[in-house]
Amino acid sequence: MSANGRPRAATAYVEPDSAAGPRLAHFPVTFFATVMGLAGLSLAWGRAAPVLGVPDWVGEALFWLSLVVYAVVLLAYLGKLVRHPHAVKEELAHPVRLSFVPTITIGLLLLATAGQHIAYSLAEALWWVGASGQLVLTLYVLSAWINRPTFAMEHVTPAWFIPVVGLVVVPLAGVSFADKEVSWFFFAVGVTFWIPLLAMVLSRLFVHDRPVPPKLLPTLAVLIAPPAVAAVAYLRLQPESAEGPVPRMFYYVALFFGFLFVAQVNRLRKLPFFLSWWAYSFPLAALSVATIVMTDVVGGWFFTAASWTFLVAVSALIALLVLRTVASMARGEICVPE
Repeated sequence: MSANGRPRAATAYVEPDSAAGPRLAHFPVTFFATVMGLAGLSLAWGRAAPVLGVPDWVGEALFWLSLVVYAVVLLAYLGKLVRHPHAVKEELAHPVRLSFVPTITIGLLLLATAGQHIAYSLAEALWWVGASGQLVLTLYVLSAWINRPTFAMEHVTPAWFIPVVGLVVVPLAGVSFADKEVSWFFFAVGVTFWIPLLAMVLSRLFVHDRPVPPKLLPTLAVLIAPPAVAAVAYLRLQPESAEGPVPRMFYYVALFFGFLFVAQVNRLRKLPFFLSWWAYSFPLAALSVATIVMTDVVGGWFFTAASWTFLVAVSALIALLVLRTVASMARGEICVPE
C-alpha cells in the first residue's frame, strides 16, 4: 500500500528499508563520479598543454591525484562489498543508482586516457580492465532495464546516459592499445544507444507529470557528455575527418546542451550540496576537452576563447566541488542514509 492508503502500482519501485547500519554500508557508488571529474580535468589540462601553451605538469599532477583518489574510493567500495554485500545488491537494483555503477570502469578508462602519455604500461593495463569491465557492466545495466518491471518512466534521468558515455570513452585511448576495430565497436554501440536514450530523457524532462527530484537535477549536465566525448572519439578514430561534418555535428550538439545547462544555472545554484553535484564535473570537462581539440584542428578566435573559458570554468568548478565534498565529509553528511 502507498502512504495515502491506495494500492501501489505494479511498476512502482519501493525503496528497501535500509536506513540503519554502519556508515560504510552507505558509501555510495556515485563517489566514483569524483574520479571521472578529476580525470576529465587532467585530460583537459593535458590536451591544453600543446594547444594553449599551459604547463605540462598540471595535467600530469592531476592524473596522479586522480589515480590516488580512484584507489581510495575503490578500496572503500570493496570494503562495502565485503562487509555489506546487501547494500551493494540494493544499489544494483536501484533504478537511479544502477546507472552510476559503470562509473567504476569509466574512471579506469579516463585514467588510461589521461595517462597514456605519462605512464604507458600502467595506462594500457587500466584500459584493458576498464574496457572489458565497461562491456560487462553495460550489458548488466541494459539487461536490468529490459527485465525489471519496477523501472518506470519516472525513474529515467540524464544519469541513464552514463553507461553510454562509458562506451564512447573507450576509443579515446583504445586506438593506442588495441586494434582500431575494437574501438569502432564500442563507439558504434554507444552512439546507437545514445540517440533513443536522448529521446527518452528529453521526453521525461519536457512532458512527464513528475519532475526530476532536486537531488538529481545536477545530472542535467550529463546531457553534454555523450556528444562531447563522441566528437573527440570520432577524431581519434578518423583523424583525417577534421574538416568533415561529423565531429562538428557532435561538438555543436554538445555546445548547445552546454548553453541549455547554463540557462538552468539560476535554478541549480539554489540547491543544497549533494554528492550528485559531481555530475557537473565530467560533462563540463568533456566539453572543455572537445573545445580544445576543435581549437587544434579547426582554429580560430572563437574556439581559442572558448577553450580558455571552459578550462578556467571547469577548473574552478572542480576546486569548488572538492572543497564542498571535504566540508560535507567533515560534517558527517556523506555516507548517510538517503
